[in-house]
Amino acid sequence: MYSTTANTKVRAYAFRATLTAAAAAATLAWQTAPSAAREHHRHHAHHHHDWHNAQASAAAGGTYAATGRTFSGVASFYGNESGSRTASGQRFNQNAMTAAHRSLPFGTKLRVTHGDRSVVVTINDRGPFVRGRVLDLSTGAARAIGLPGVGRVTAEVLS
Repeated sequence: MYSTTANTKVRAYAFRATLTAAAAAATLAWQTAPSAAREHHRHHAHHHHDWHNAQASAAAGGTYAATGRTFSGVASFYGNESGSRTASGQRFNQNAMTAAHRSLPFGTKLRVTHGDRSVVVTINDRGPFVRGRVLDLSTGAARAIGLPGVGRVTAEVLS
């Protein structure tokens, strides 16, 4: 009876050691793989991220910018951070015509329309960080289109 239990423990230990060695070999292979292979993985992950953004945007009633030159959804505004740095490195100015978007390149110009009013804003920050929202506008931009806190907008990529 004693030898069977000891034998089982030895086999379990050998199995765990084999799994650990395999995981270590896989990690080492990944770390030493040509950068093109790692870049391919990042590229695939980026498309996966785009797909999830598209799904989340569609669930929120909008369309994702990658499907065309316009998108729509819920926007909000922010302005209490005056003087702090945006993700682009610029100082935040609540009266400037700027906006935050999760992925559009900094410097992208958008025509944002709410109702019958529109304003051209420049992307200089990241956000919004609230699920279901597509843009965070500066206070000045929100005021220019009459956005009362949170509202539905349409955005057209200009450049």
